[in-house]
Amino acid sequence: MAIYRKEMADHIHSRRFLIVLCLILITSFASIYGSVSTLIEDSVSGVQADYLFLQLFTLSSGSIPSFMSFIALLGPFVGITMGFDAINSEMTEGTMNHLVSQPVYRDSVINGKFLAAATMIFLMVFSMGLLIGAVGLLVIGIPPSPEEVGRIFFFLFFTGVYICFWLALSILFSVLCRHTATSAMLSIACWIFFALFMSMVVSVLVSVISPAEEIFTWGQLLDAYNLELGLNRLSPYYLYSEAVSTIMSPTVRTTNAILPQQLSGAITGYLSLGQSLLLVWPHLVALLAVTAAIFAISYIVFMRREIRSR
Repeated sequence: MAIYRKEMADHIHSRRFLIVLCLILITSFASIYGSVSTLIEDSVSGVQADYLFLQLFTLSSGSIPSFMSFIALLGPFVGITMGFDAINSEMTEGTMNHLVSQPVYRDSVINGKFLAAATMIFLMVFSMGLLIGAVGLLVIGIPPSPEEVGRIFFFLFFTGVYICFWLALSILFSVLCRHTATSAMLSIACWIFFALFMSMVVSVLVSVISPAEEIFTWGQLLDAYNLELGLNRLSPYYLYSEAVSTIMSPTVRTTNAILPQQLSGAITGYLSLGQSLLLVWPHLVALLAVTAAIFAISYIVFMRREIRSR
């Protein structure tokens, strides 16, 4: 708890955290401006939409992406900035040996650092969600239904878990690398690869394994699609985007491929919150498991590392 309180205070008073907070605030206000503008245009044109409150988080306007798109792209940046120098900066400055020489268990150091950063992440995410909800409520004047509140809560929870994955990954690089610049570059490289290049690499692999000119039946097409979907789901960016799209869009009824004959006789409608959560439950388990595994590796490496005084 001493390490946890100390790290919390360091995050709150650091200029880096204030800069990240300002960046998230600017993007949040930009996204809500775009969604409110789109809602006003739809109301003027007479377009009626269900789940109006959810659209504050999912609608975009022209060149302004939605809040959901903003957080999927910028969320990793928040986790990386809070963890890329968590361990190696202490090693470089020579303060780690003074820290572990105190009556504090060594594992309390890395546990306290991770828990403090994770707490700040969840506080930031839910604060942004409440801010967008409050501004949207003042603008549209329609309170959310209990189901909309539940969907927004699970969306924000998924977002916190997603950012904590990047926090754990950056802490791992901070443990493995001696220099903060190296750990930062590796974390950013992973972020860029998963967000921008992973889908292109998967498309090339699928085109090599299952060329389009060799697909003649629905079964072969379904196999190729499932292969591409499975490889894309190795990316935390794709996994998170698919999960929150399912939660925030009640019209999404499945996350897998459906053949035309399976749609025969299907009744259009909305899924309940419970049914949507059943669809994305594997996504949450996967994100939590990968985050726990990466942090476990960081924990083991840190506990086995020799700490010498300068």
